[in-house]
Amino acid sequence: MFVGKGGAGKTTLAVKAALDHARSGRRALVVSFDQAHSVAEVLGMHSRRADMAEVVTIEQGLDVLELDTLALVVARYTTLAHILAMSGTGHEHGLRLGGVDPAEIVGAPGVQELLGLHRIIELVDENRWDTVFVDLPPTADSVRTLQLPDLVCGYLERLWPRHDRIVAGTGTDPRLTVVVAMVESVFASADSVRELVFDRARTSATIVLTPERVGIAEARRTMSAAALTGLPVDTVMVNKVLPMLNSASVGLVGVHPAVFWFEGWRSAQQEVLREVEAMAEGMSLVVVEQSAHEPVGLPGLGSLAARVGATRVHESTGANEPAVAHESGTGLESIYTMTMVLPLVDPTTLTLGRVEDDVIIGADGIRRRVRLASVLRRCIVVGADFEDATLVVRFTPDPAVWPA
Repeated sequence: MFVGKGGAGKTTLAVKAALDHARSGRRALVVSFDQAHSVAEVLGMHSRRADMAEVVTIEQGLDVLELDTLALVVARYTTLAHILAMSGTGHEHGLRLGGVDPAEIVGAPGVQELLGLHRIIELVDENRWDTVFVDLPPTADSVRTLQLPDLVCGYLERLWPRHDRIVAGTGTDPRLTVVVAMVESVFASADSVRELVFDRARTSATIVLTPERVGIAEARRTMSAAALTGLPVDTVMVNKVLPMLNSASVGLVGVHPAVFWFEGWRSAQQEVLREVEAMAEGMSLVVVEQSAHEPVGLPGLGSLAARVGATRVHESTGANEPAVAHESGTGLESIYTMTMVLPLVDPTTLTLGRVEDDVIIGADGIRRRVRLASVLRRCIVVGADFEDATLVVRFTPDPAVWPA
């Protein structure tokens, strides 16, 4: 998965990575999830964009798909409306379920993105490609999109708990049975998305940025969000880095003001690169130099190979799941801890709250709802510390529910 600013050449780098993959003898699929940017345009095939709504082979081993999430919504809910219309029995119960219009569903928050993610799962499960490269929307939208399975299922469960759905689905109204089946399908889809997206053995994310202060600030927040949510980031790509001028080119233009302008920009970029290298510790770092011409089409994409810098590979990090431990004491005097490593988090943005059996952790504009371990559900929070990128939340037994 490629995450980054839309203007950082994220789509170009995703297609380039897939092209290299295909030319090494493996099969690759590029899926464009970014509605604002087109794989067809990167390939110089704008006139064929409509054709790419289905999987299209560009060259041997390389397939592309322009994912139309709106079309997925219309198709799914048109089918649902037909089923509901056919299941009418005259028992309206004050609600015309058979009159559901797909257009009323299209605007529901998260529906398009969730169906799009599930479509990617279906493509992966076909096992036709060695690797599926997903070009996600710009950073903020990507993070929200990847949080949708938990968000949608969390709200559905609170609005219509599973035991209530089971009762409704086994009643005498066949239309309710259809609706319950649809909701259960949403849960199943969300589970499959979660299972794949956060599986470090099968999925990795690449952060794309440009060597600028604004770019590194956004990348830092993105990597903070990835650590909080558990998204497996393993590569950072810095795009559009100005190359070093050779002595011949410098001699040609002499001390022209353009040389000072160029060298000033390059010096600033190199300073940012040093910060990126420190930020990307534990990940692969790839540097892509700015080309003299826009890399459009297969020849242009192929020429990017000479401008890809060396990859510095560090030890891979593990999954960021909370660790629970007994710290001290016995019985009602016990102290338990829940620990999470949150690198790159801005401590001034860190928030902590509890709702029933969940702890809600927020940082850098992102929140994650963490289900507490069974022992902690019978405890109350007594304090929290954040030091050396590590969050430690302390609990003590609640006398009202702790077993004697």
